[in-house]
Amino acid sequence: KKIRINNIPYFFYWIYNIGERRDKMIISICGKSGSGKSTLTNELLKHYGDNAIHIDVDKIGHYVNTIPEVLNKEVKCFGEGILTDGIVDRKKLGKIVFSSDEEMDKLTEITWKYMEKEIDKVIEANPGKLIILDWQLTPKTKFFEQSDLTILLDIPVKIRKERILKRDNISSEKFDIREQASIDYSL
Repeated sequence: KKIRINNIPYFFYWIYNIGERRDKMIISICGKSGSGKSTLTNELLKHYGDNAIHIDVDKIGHYVNTIPEVLNKEVKCFGEGILTDGIVDRKKLGKIVFSSDEEMDKLTEITWKYMEKEIDKVIEANPGKLIILDWQLTPKTKFFEQSDLTILLDIPVKIRKERILKRDNISSEKFDIREQASIDYSL
């Protein structure tokens, strides 16, 4: 159920063949920022086409921030300084929650039940499909245990840092803060 990816070509052969023999499968792809979760997800989506659905949990989190009840709770907890034009500014909120486990836990307490409901809706609406969950924090959720296959992409920090600095156009310091807030995947 849990594998470590070191040989990508062999892995694709393996997953394609496993997937061909199943009519339903939930795959959780985990890894720190810049590890290649989206790349692997896109390869699986290319292969499986209409037989697969991608649940981008980060996008669900962005959507949940627009729900008035969630927005009000976030403002009450973190202050109006997280808003820009009445909308949660993810960069402002990120400065708070990525610098403190306690603050991240508060955000999770506010948003997770709403996110979980949205994920459940997508899974229930797609019976018989390959469901791909792509999220760094999946191991902390019920979906990790529900997964038929969990994949940890373990990429050296130097490579991930190069990718993130280029992709997200952030400073080395911001990467380091993000890295410190990341989940520990020690096996």
